[in-house]
Amino acid sequence: MPRMIIFDDGLGQLGPMTDLRASFEVRTGMLTTAGRLAAHRPKSLAGYWVPDHLKSLLTERANAPVNRLPDEEVFYCVNGRWAMPDPDLKLQIGEAATEEATGHVVAAMLRRADAEYFLTTRQLHERVAWRAIGKRLLYKYPWDVLSVINKTITHDLLHVRMVDARVPSEEATVIGPHPVAVHDSATLYPNVVLDAEHGPIAIHERAVVRPGAVICGPSSIGRDSTIIDHALIKPNTVIGPVCKIGGEVGGAIFQGYSNKSHDGHLGDSWVGKWVNFGAGTTNSNLLNTYGEVAMRLDPKGPVHKTGMTFIGAIVGDHVKLSINTRLMTGTLIGTGAMIATTAAPPMVVRRFAWLTDRGEQMFRFEKFLDTAKSMMARRDREPSEAYVEAMRDLHEQAKTAKEAKAAQEAKAAKEAN
Repeated sequence: MPRMIIFDDGLGQLGPMTDLRASFEVRTGMLTTAGRLAAHRPKSLAGYWVPDHLKSLLTERANAPVNRLPDEEVFYCVNGRWAMPDPDLKLQIGEAATEEATGHVVAAMLRRADAEYFLTTRQLHERVAWRAIGKRLLYKYPWDVLSVINKTITHDLLHVRMVDARVPSEEATVIGPHPVAVHDSATLYPNVVLDAEHGPIAIHERAVVRPGAVICGPSSIGRDSTIIDHALIKPNTVIGPVCKIGGEVGGAIFQGYSNKSHDGHLGDSWVGKWVNFGAGTTNSNLLNTYGEVAMRLDPKGPVHKTGMTFIGAIVGDHVKLSINTRLMTGTLIGTGAMIATTAAPPMVVRRFAWLTDRGEQMFRFEKFLDTAKSMMARRDREPSEAYVEAMRDLHEQAKTAKEAKAAQEAKAAKEAN
């Protein structure tokens, strides 16, 4: 079996989720997309390929070589935005499968020279044959991930066997016919309800579920995470590793290392790492008109029709939300933003924005970094030099964009006068 290269073609627009990670590193179900692709072809992963600005970051945390092909002659190159790999897809050497709607390559079986050409130029060599295999198969926007989480979560739960798991028949009230797996090292307190009527449930290593919590499948509780007393975890929810989650949460994915430990509703949302939700923070995931939600990925960008009725918030890494923050339907909050307003924040919040009732300022980078380090230290983590530099680059991009906006507004005001 030819070995697999998972690549980031840079053509996705996943908002803040890919500011500090490759497209395949995002958690799009119980697993990351890369994890799902790797599980599809066990023991065949040969490496990853990403745009240059992500190489240093990925190299620090990857379990295979980055932007380097091993000494082999044929490679199965797979797009890291492929939501659900097709086990029936068969490609011949020198053949590629593309997405009908965009023409983007989904997977390709390539000889070494053609693989190198494709991965470095993002173009198929003219000698490679191709055929469309489906209209929409690749994640392009954040709402694409939310639109299929029922399928991806259920797929991951049913296809990845948890080692050292038990069935909690005597520890919790278990409802429904679907599988429920609890790791031997996890702790379930009294009066926990595991409702598997509509899908399976997995509770991973050293996770803690406090008294009175209700977890509804399909759902996954990641390693070292805590579900707070009386929390309601509704279907289609994935809590990544080392999170603290309370209140009402449903249809949401937490990448990991984030806190929503107080009361408040969070629905149909996607949350990055190192995020903190203040007490009482809540969101809307449905318009009063019951209509289709439209979203922007940046304040001046185009409005996208999502095709969805339920969308809550897309919350980037290192976002901090003060008590009683109200997030409107279809809100996007950029990496590193700090929100402390009594009114609901804008529908799109810029990276590193510091919002108060007095208006918007730019979060000074050194102050931001101090805050980030403090939160990470509480989980015994420290940002690497490459990670700090990546965040600094993002901050500079945000600063340049803000200055350009100010100059444009000043010019418009001058012309108006």
